Amino acid sequence: MLIDWFTVAAQVVNFLILMWLLKRFLYQPVLDAIDAREERLTQQMQAAQDTQAAAAAERNKYERLNAELAQQQAGLLAQATAEVEATRLQLLEAAHNETASLRSQWQDALLKEQQSLTQGIANRTRQEVFAITRKTLADLADTGLEARMVAVFINRLQTLGMAEKIQMSPPAGQTDCQVLIRSAFLLPPNEQKALGQAVRNLLPIQPTIRFELASDLLSGIELITNGHKLEWSIAEYLAALEASIGELIHTTLVTNASVAPPEPAHA
Repeated sequence: MLIDWFTVAAQVVNFLILMWLLKRFLYQPVLDAIDAREERLTQQMQAAQDTQAAAAAERNKYERLNAELAQQQAGLLAQATAEVEATRLQLLEAAHNETASLRSQWQDALLKEQQSLTQGIANRTRQEVFAITRKTLADLADTGLEARMVAVFINRLQTLGMAEKIQMSPPAGQTDCQVLIRSAFLLPPNEQKALGQAVRNLLPIQPTIRFELASDLLSGIELITNGHKLEWSIAEYLAALEASIGELIHTTLVTNASVAPPEPAHA
């Protein structure tokens, strides 16, 4: 059998032309379409991945912001709670201090009122007692009692110390000396004479002695000379006793005032 090489060559050429045509008009558009589709799918997948990454980033950001907000809320709540507690403690402390101050002021006022009332009662009682004592002694005083007082006063003149004698004596070179003797009752002549003699024995020069009634004296005798006064009377003893009792009352009140009242027990 003979081979027709022309026919074979023609068929080869036809096949190559067919292959070129298929590739040019069929395969290439199909491949281009496939490439385009793959590229579009790749872009869509990339876009989806980008969207997913953006969504994850937004979610992380939201979660971070939410955590920060929760932390800030917790901090603000703790700060507000601490401030409220501090304010409550300050108000309680202020109320306690004010209560203590008012209680102290009330106690001081009550103590002062009590002291004033006690001192007033004590002073009034003391005044009334000594007023009654003076009146009683004035009612009981008579010439016999005054005569006895003259004897006591003469004894006092005779027992004077050197300092008092110098005070009663007139200055050196003075030639006259005035002596005033005052008494609540008019002294009898014998008492006047005895008292005058005691005064003359006391002074270095002969004095001029003058007797005078003094209703303000309570059963006593008063001698005045050279600006110096020598007195003996029951009123003098009463005044000294009254002053001593007044000082005792004052000291007692001051001592009681210095003792702080006990604090009331707290519940």
